[in-house]
Amino acid sequence: MAKSRWHEYHNPHCHDALYDELLQTDGQPRVAGKELKNWLDNLDDHALLQRRQAAELAIRQMGITFTVYADKGNIDREWPFDLIPRIIDATEWRAIERGLKQRLKALNCFIHDLYNQQSILDAGIVPRELIATSVNFRPECVGLQPPHEVWAHICGSDLVRDSDGTMYVLEDNLRVPSGVSYMIENREIMKRTVPELFNTCRVLPVDSYTSDLRRMLASLSDRSNPMICVLTPGVYNSAYFEHAFLAQEIGAELVEGRDLVVEDDQVFMRDVDGLIKVDVIYRRVDDAFIDPECFNPDSTLGVRGLMRAWRKGNVAIANAPGAGVADDKVVYSYVPDIIRFYLDEEPLIANVPTHRCDEPESRQYVLANLNKLVVKPANESGGYGMLIGPHSTPEQQAEMAAQLEADPRNYIAQPTLALSTAPTISDDGDTMTLAARHVDLRPFILQGGEMTTVTTGGLTRVALVPGSLVVNSSQGGGSKDTWVVQSPEAATDPVRHNSTETATQQSQSQE
Repeated sequence: MAKSRWHEYHNPHCHDALYDELLQTDGQPRVAGKELKNWLDNLDDHALLQRRQAAELAIRQMGITFTVYADKGNIDREWPFDLIPRIIDATEWRAIERGLKQRLKALNCFIHDLYNQQSILDAGIVPRELIATSVNFRPECVGLQPPHEVWAHICGSDLVRDSDGTMYVLEDNLRVPSGVSYMIENREIMKRTVPELFNTCRVLPVDSYTSDLRRMLASLSDRSNPMICVLTPGVYNSAYFEHAFLAQEIGAELVEGRDLVVEDDQVFMRDVDGLIKVDVIYRRVDDAFIDPECFNPDSTLGVRGLMRAWRKGNVAIANAPGAGVADDKVVYSYVPDIIRFYLDEEPLIANVPTHRCDEPESRQYVLANLNKLVVKPANESGGYGMLIGPHSTPEQQAEMAAQLEADPRNYIAQPTLALSTAPTISDDGDTMTLAARHVDLRPFILQGGEMTTVTTGGLTRVALVPGSLVVNSSQGGGSKDTWVVQSPEAATDPVRHNSTETATQQSQSQE
């Protein structure tokens, strides 16, 4: 029977104290997940296997890939996807959405202040030395006033849930945050594979993101129909699929640095008919490489003179150069104070408790407890360079201790959270067993002129390796579609019901 797949639903490396996104401790589904649980209970193994195979076929047909640089030979892989969606109640999501908007607003106030008045440094809220030693603080940006005083236009904040159900912000990605295309494509896969679920599960849509992105980018220009480009490092970049996808979806030109030229402090795109003026650049190239005249002189990925054009106000850049100063994981530990300083509000979403290793007392505590803590470098991404204490060896701990003592400013440490789990199809051939696997969530927040929007859900990443806390696709992780689901009571609200209808109609169009 299909219900037997729940009989041994567990993670062999964890305990009953974990919070599961679908099931309560008594094994009954949470309110928002009742329809999904019922569907799984009434689908036999053969039917579930067919749906899984259909999802894999859709991924191949849609050409959804990601890149792993460490692999030899063919570095492109098909996107790792799990068919069972992650469910979040819409009431909870509205609270999360408010918290994410608050957070990005405060971070943009902070970045603008750092490059102008520096009042938060004068007040001693954030140490001046911390910014002075930040590898992402760009002196070239001091005194600049980007449109609407917004520097981080696109943010991907990673959320995790602890064993008591509390949602925390784990980190903020403000330089070139990636993953939103996979969020959108995950929904498309699900609509092709399980369209009937959309008719019963009141799922709110995610497809407004690209129109919101276009509208936000357009708000950075004075022209009514600005020329927008997506600047990519090229086909060998790990996120190239996303660059191409977003350019197509928002009606922008996909360009590499060699396709652009700066003349008279204005940016132009080379075209068969000549030069076309560019108004807005959505750049997916790191600061250090965007302009060899200003930053890395050996860069072939950027555009010589781009910073000159930006300083003169002749082109808008999203995210703005210098926004990465707030991407620092040590700066992250100050975000609650940053929110209080600029907004005079209490944070609506909590930070994970964080030890700053440049503080002597905290450093001694971290060194004495490396086997219990997660230690992270300040500016790495993708899960690289970190130590997960409970899963580490004495040799790894000794190596981390040496690195930490050599450069304490570059490290933070956090408790090892009991990350929430979600049902995931275990790779057991034809046997469709379900196993609890750890998940996180990356929603995407946009801030432009008069608008701030948050995706309805986000990219749920799942650790496919049993017991692993590492969800990054480059290190064996996968992803799930994220369903923000309305309760039956909320669905009677005419405004909210219209949003649900849109999702239902979309799913029916795929049948």
